[in-house]
Amino acid sequence: MKKIFKQIDLPLLGLIIIFCIFGCIMVFSASSVAAVLRYRVSSNHFFLRQVLFVTVMFIIGIFVILRMPTEKYKMFCPFLLFGVIAALIGLFVYGVVSNGAQSWYNLGFFSLQPSEFAKSVIIIFMAVYYNHYSTVKKSNPKTAVIPLIIGFFIAILVAMQPDLGGAIIIAGITYLIFLAAPIGRKIKSQVTLILLAGALLLGATIFLSGGKLLSAHQISRFNFKNPCERYYESTGYQVCNGFIAFHNGGLFGVGLGNSTQKYLYLPESHTDFIYPIIVEELGLVTGILVLLGYLIILLRLYKLARRANNIRNSILAYGTFILLLSHILVNLLGILALLPLTGVPLPFLSYGGSFTINILAMLFVCERVSYESQKAENDQEIAKI
Repeated sequence: MKKIFKQIDLPLLGLIIIFCIFGCIMVFSASSVAAVLRYRVSSNHFFLRQVLFVTVMFIIGIFVILRMPTEKYKMFCPFLLFGVIAALIGLFVYGVVSNGAQSWYNLGFFSLQPSEFAKSVIIIFMAVYYNHYSTVKKSNPKTAVIPLIIGFFIAILVAMQPDLGGAIIIAGITYLIFLAAPIGRKIKSQVTLILLAGALLLGATIFLSGGKLLSAHQISRFNFKNPCERYYESTGYQVCNGFIAFHNGGLFGVGLGNSTQKYLYLPESHTDFIYPIIVEELGLVTGILVLLGYLIILLRLYKLARRANNIRNSILAYGTFILLLSHILVNLLGILALLPLTGVPLPFLSYGGSFTINILAMLFVCERVSYESQKAENDQEIAKI
């Protein structure tokens, strides 16, 4: 393990640890009131569970993921892919409804959300697939779209739950990896035109149907502008209270644990809306530091993707970069009323078992990519001597 730790991205690992510790603290602060008054559990219930999720994933990450060569991913990738698709289909029969979406399996001690794991599985599948595609000299260009078809099929299954935020992120990850893959420009251009035409046709169909293809809950999500003018409506109440939290915090906050908005004004204060609680308690300065921390993590992931020693590792790092960036943007733009709310958690900070496990697993995969890339560079240097 010492050899591996010498060649991984230590600054990235350090930032992940800092974010996870900070996230657990903020989950405790943001959830302590709601845990007692809303969920009728102890004040540290969500904190202890979040610590457990993080601890288990660090153990798995260090002793399993860091030790496993990414070349072996092709052995179990098909099982992961079929498993996720089966789990998503099974939700329509056995899934539990929460917040208007049938997205979870209730396992008693843990609520499993397959759509979160679908994001990482599609990244791994596309990395393995396009790495093999690039090594075959006479690859049929038409086969390059197979991962795109599978990824969009998974996105449709997620959208049917309905989980529009998760579906958009999965579709975005799939398409952007497709654009970055070693495929001819002609096939990329053709696919892009087809997707654009499909999106326009879908939009026109929804418009002409008068919104009948969407549920009332989905339609309400598009009414996101000027939320404080609709404070007593479900479409404005939560976002407006997020604005109030931002205003209360000022530059330096009201102090850790002293938020007033977490007293059931923000129903999802420890999940989707944890960022307003952070700003309210610790101030805009801390909020900006959080964003800078995200930026550094994203830049290091992008750097890993650029210097990776093969296509597979490059896509693994690039896909994780897209996954992280999309969650950050969709969450923050939603709570700022610049996009519709979609229930997307904020990396490292929001409470959530499936999401925490998934995002940490992919970041440890990236650390393995860092190790393999550094080892390849070292071997090349030795070979020159």
